[in-house]
This record gives sequence, structure tokens and C-alpha cells, in this order.
Amino acid sequence: MPAHAKPNGSMQRILKFSLALTFLYIAATLFFGLRAHSLALISEAGHNVSDFLALALSFVAVYLQTRPATDQRTFGYQRAGVLAGFVNALSLMVLALWIAIAAIHRFAAPVTVEPKLMMQVAAAGVLMNGLIATLLWKFSGDVNIRSVFLHMLGDTLSTAAVIVGGFAILLTHQYWIDPLLSLIIAAMILWSSWSIVRETLHILLEGTPRTLNLADIRTAMAKVEGVVNVHDLHIWSLTSQSHALSSHVQVVEMPLAECEALLERINHQLRDHFGIHHTTIQLEVTDCPTVDGCCSPPEPDVIDGHSHHHHGPGGHDHAHAH
Repeated sequence: MPAHAKPNGSMQRILKFSLALTFLYIAATLFFGLRAHSLALISEAGHNVSDFLALALSFVAVYLQTRPATDQRTFGYQRAGVLAGFVNALSLMVLALWIAIAAIHRFAAPVTVEPKLMMQVAAAGVLMNGLIATLLWKFSGDVNIRSVFLHMLGDTLSTAAVIVGGFAILLTHQYWIDPLLSLIIAAMILWSSWSIVRETLHILLEGTPRTLNLADIRTAMAKVEGVVNVHDLHIWSLTSQSHALSSHVQVVEMPLAECEALLERINHQLRDHFGIHHTTIQLEVTDCPTVDGCCSPPEPDVIDGHSHHHHGPGGHDHAHAH
């Protein structure tokens, strides 16, 4: 089993910097959005509040992922990042619906906005969100960080749209452009957050990783010399990048000394061809006449309501590989 994730100082520093920058931008966007009477800018402030929460959750999750496993949490806190991504995405979907409702009201009752102020604040937002998205991009393989990266990338694009919209309002004096921009922003938020909800929910429900094919893995294991059959095969994700496997493998009768080599051959297939490093494999031999020198588990004797296992010299209940 690979070592649990170690503290990633670089990732934590970037998240801290992003939190401070986002907080300052939220304050500025809300203040100037109210001054400019721009729903698009106020929507951006709301969007950035969710980004701030996303960054904060991700920061906590990165910390929790570094904590060691315990007797109560034998896999540690590796899924903290997945859970953070799920919560972030749900909060974004709620925010998008609120923005859409507010925009529809604005269509019915247009409000005069100050396009020059919109453009100036949005330009600052493009620079800030673009910088944070660039810093987070190299960590975006992690679903937790990717949820924040998508927030920031979406913010960069939607804030750029506010600049274009402000310029269009300046030229045409058509104030319905402002709520239209808000609807576009809301649609972008919904689109990006839904993909995160699907992926994180799939991981939390212990679905087979989308990048792996169960049939291909079963075939690769069955091709290993000495393997007769593969059954009770389960593959799930600990995080978006770390997968685990458990399986029962029926093998030909062989001495215990040869079991280790067979397990290594199976794990070579799983590790090198599918990227699965955490495995629990139970070897079984059907119709094995004796426990001594056989990989199959011994039959338990029930004495006084308790199950007792007996082993011959060097006998084992199960053969596990980590």
C-alpha cells in the first residue's frame, strides 16, 4: 500500500494566497457593484463568495488528507477532498439558480447601470481569477483542487464577459444586457458544477473508476500463470487519483512458497497496466485435500459457540497483497 499523502506545502501556500486575494476582490466587487447598480457585478461578488468557500474547504481538505490513518479511519481522511468538491459544487448550483432568478426580475424592471465602473472592476477580476487559475492548474488532477480550478476558470471567463457587456451598454445604452450577462454566468456555473457533482458522487458511492474497465482488469488477472478464475472483483476510488481493489482469485494447487510469486505477478499487472497500487487479494484452491502446503483457508472448528482456525506449519487464512 502506498504511503498516505504527505503535506503539500506548495499547494497550501497557493490556497492561502488565493483566499486572501479572493476576499479582497469580493469586498471590491460588492462595493462597486452596488455603486454601479450592476447585477452582473453583484453576481460576480456572489460567485466569488462561493469561490472563497471553495478555497477554504479545499484548504481544510488538503490538510485533512495529510493526517495519518487511525483504527477508526483506516484509510485516513483521503476522501476529505472529494467531499469538499461535492459540497463546493452543490453550493455553486444553488448560487447559479439565485443569480438566474434575480436576472429574470431585472428583465421585467430594468435598472440603469454604470458601464465604465463595471468594466474597470471586471478587468481587475480577470487578472485576479486568471492568476489564481494559473497557479491551481498544475494541481488540477486532484478532484478537490479541480473543483476550485474550474471555479476560477469560470470566473475568469464570466468576468471577461462583464467587460464586453459593459462596453456594449456604453455604446448602446441597452441595460437589459446586464441581466443577460448574469444569466450566461449562471449557466456557466451550472455546467461546470454539475460535472463535479457527478464525479464526486460516483467516488463517494464507491463506483468503479471511470478511467478503468472492470472486464479488462479481470481478463488481465486471469491471464496470469497459475490463475484459474477471478471472482468477487471490486474496484473503487479512495481519491480521484488513488484506486483500490479487492478480489478472490482461484489458483491451481501449489506450495505456499509459490503464492508470493503469483501475487507479485498479479500485482505487476494491476500496478503497471492499470495504476492500482492498493490491493487485497484472497487466493483460493478448490478441492484442496490438506491445509499444510496449500493456499486455501482452513475450515474453522466451532467450539463452544466460537470459531477457531487451525494451521499447519506456515499455514495462512488468506493471502493478501498490499
